[in-house]
Amino acid sequence: MRVLFIGDIMGRPGREAAARMIPRLRSEFGGFDFVIANGENSAAGFGLTEKVMKELFACGIDVLTNGNHVWDKKDFVPMLDSEPNVLRPANHPKGTPGRGFAVYEKNGEKLAVLCLQGRTFMPPLDCPFQTADAALAECGVSSIFVDIHAEATSEKRALAVYLDGRVSAVVGTHTHVQTADEEILPGGTAFLCDAGMTGGHGGIIGMSAESVMPKFLMGTPSRFAVCEERVRFQGVVIEIDGETGRALDIVRVNVPAED
Repeated sequence: MRVLFIGDIMGRPGREAAARMIPRLRSEFGGFDFVIANGENSAAGFGLTEKVMKELFACGIDVLTNGNHVWDKKDFVPMLDSEPNVLRPANHPKGTPGRGFAVYEKNGEKLAVLCLQGRTFMPPLDCPFQTADAALAECGVSSIFVDIHAEATSEKRALAVYLDGRVSAVVGTHTHVQTADEEILPGGTAFLCDAGMTGGHGGIIGMSAESVMPKFLMGTPSRFAVCEERVRFQGVVIEIDGETGRALDIVRVNVPAED
């Protein structure tokens, strides 16, 4: 089983990059069984809308994971209950709209996807480690992909080590800065601390430099604008043994996405 995971899609430039690059990467890698993307920044940099969600599904994405920005567009929140292919962090308390864990089947292959959010330097949520344990206890499939949306590299690494041998892959999101630490851990779990960002890299983690700098120079509020310069597609391709759920290969993707 081959899975493409796309790092945080940032606004319109990121959506266009995904639509442009997914077919090219399918050809390069010989196809994908599942395409997953973190979509929490897809609508103008903050959250999701129904229109944006449909656009991303139309370009070949099967499942959208999210993080702390999934709540930014209030009109979209009810869709978390009705759209099974959109996940929010599973470690929100019971009663929160939506779901954070699901098993998907496509072309005879089954893949469980678990979305978690870290707690270090992040809003307080339930324990992601215990949430993962509970999800795995009811999983019923061998191939399991985990998106850990977190700030601290140590927390992402700790979760990967904790789950090594029990899941197929643990890939981090949130920082918008791709790391170069891809590996397969001793138990057979593929790990990458952060998949990076699909969008404009000419500014500051996906936003234009002009819109962000006042916050740092003067400490004053400013309205952030999505960066449209130096668009790149970042993510990771993971090969999984469908029988055992062990990762066989992990390839980091970081390519220009401009025509």
